[in-house]
Amino acid sequence: MHDGRDRKGVAWWCGWGGLALLVAVGAAAGASDGGGRGAVGGVLMMAGMYALVVAVIALVRGRVSWARLRSRGVALVGAVAAFTMLGVGGAVGGTRADAGSQPTHGSTSTAAGAASSGTATSTIPPASTTSKTVPSSTGHSPAPTSTSSAVVPAATKKQVAKAGTALAAVTGLTVKGRAAKTGYSREAFGPSWFDADRNGCDTRNDILRRDLTDRSMKNYCKVLAGTLAKDPYTGSSIRFVVGGASEIDVDHVVSLSDAWQKGAASWPFSKRLAFANDPVELLAVDAGANRSKGDGDAATWLPPNKAYRCTYVARQVTVKKKYGLWVTPAEHDAMVRVLSNCDGTALPPRGTAATSAQPPRTHTPAPKTTTAPPAPKPTAPAPVVQPPAVVYYANCTAVRAARAAPIHAGDPGYSRKLDRDGDGVACE
Repeated sequence: MHDGRDRKGVAWWCGWGGLALLVAVGAAAGASDGGGRGAVGGVLMMAGMYALVVAVIALVRGRVSWARLRSRGVALVGAVAAFTMLGVGGAVGGTRADAGSQPTHGSTSTAAGAASSGTATSTIPPASTTSKTVPSSTGHSPAPTSTSSAVVPAATKKQVAKAGTALAAVTGLTVKGRAAKTGYSREAFGPSWFDADRNGCDTRNDILRRDLTDRSMKNYCKVLAGTLAKDPYTGSSIRFVVGGASEIDVDHVVSLSDAWQKGAASWPFSKRLAFANDPVELLAVDAGANRSKGDGDAATWLPPNKAYRCTYVARQVTVKKKYGLWVTPAEHDAMVRVLSNCDGTALPPRGTAATSAQPPRTHTPAPKTTTAPPAPKPTAPAPVVQPPAVVYYANCTAVRAARAAPIHAGDPGYSRKLDRDGDGVACE
């Protein structure tokens, strides 16, 4: 009896000690490959294999007393449990191994994305930048960086821009720096509101007739009063009366000065004349908003009426595309930023006006051949004619009070101070 108890104690210690040793080996091996999850997987794998061996011995012999497997039925349950531990251990260890093989690649991609995204936070990045940036935002990191999350939507919007939209048309515009303003003048674009379409009316009145409602006319051409039902730039309604307090300007959507610095300086005069009088380039708008715009482009000025910004920028794209004007990098980015919020906005039609207009003709009579006139008789000296008094107006209110509005360049009292949009017509 004493010897039997000793043998039983030896089997118990050997059996459970062997299991403990294998579990320790499995934990160490798993931890070295995959950290904590790898250690758990290693423990389950080694314990499962050991339990499977013991269960098979119990099925053959009928029992293994130290392991409490006292029948083949219990041994069969132990075998099933062993297979379960092997399966779970393999799944846990395999998942960790797959994840562990990627940190170096993921961290490298994340670093590359962070380095490259510094120039892609406010514009749509090029396709090559997108292909490098997107993986970094999907790598195994605790949380995507704010830079990566900003780049992905911009790239997506560029990819889904449909043909025929203003956003898609922006990509066709040439991008380069602004040229010098040297040589620019309003006169370089021809007479103010020249009748380019030869319909007998000046361009300003053509646009007022197009954009105003409830008009009062002097004749077929001259608009005396009308209502701008919804000013594009401010969203307000404006009642216009010639010489009245509420002023309406006819704005060049792409300002003449901006056009000069982005290609128009090298155009023939006939093209500049057509540009300045093209209906697609002109809008009746609130005078104050127009004068705050000056010669700004999309990067420096947008209408206060946010609901109109997409249409406004889309119209600029149409004008620049029609006349071959380029855009600066900042202007390009601003156009993309605005149109990305309404990427379904269609590119407005370019209109029927030609890109070249017939300049006004100057009539020079042919010299006549005549005989030499007789010598003039002495006459009394001509009376001294006093020069006309200098006309000065402090502001447009004074001009209207004198019933002199509007004043054209060359008229008495005209000054650049009164003509804020530089179109040659003051106090319109």
